[in-house]
Amino acid sequence: MPNREPSVDRTFAALSDPTRRAVVQALSRRSATVSELARPFAMALPSFTQHLGVLEDAGVIRSERKGRTRICSLNPEALSDAEDWMASHRRRWEARLDRLEAHLDRTEKEGSDD
Repeated sequence: MPNREPSVDRTFAALSDPTRRAVVQALSRRSATVSELARPFAMALPSFTQHLGVLEDAGVIRSERKGRTRICSLNPEALSDAEDWMASHRRRWEARLDRLEAHLDRTEKEGSDD
């Protein structure tokens, strides 16, 4: 998994911004043009396309030109890598918390035996 860390870092960095998370949410429903994606945001199109560039550089989205239109779509593999990373850490912490709970249960039972 070490070779995945840089891509996971880029994914989390890309998702750290609320505008970019909203774009990912919109693209989770369907592919869309840049204009469609930009419509809900009160910002200039060049600023918005910078957000798309960050998402694309991180591999979270893909875009392709069809004539004069640029169509964006979600790249679920990038999100899958981040999800796998989070799941592995969640499992580790759940195991630690389970051991702590067992220890506290044993300590409580030993204390009540006195």
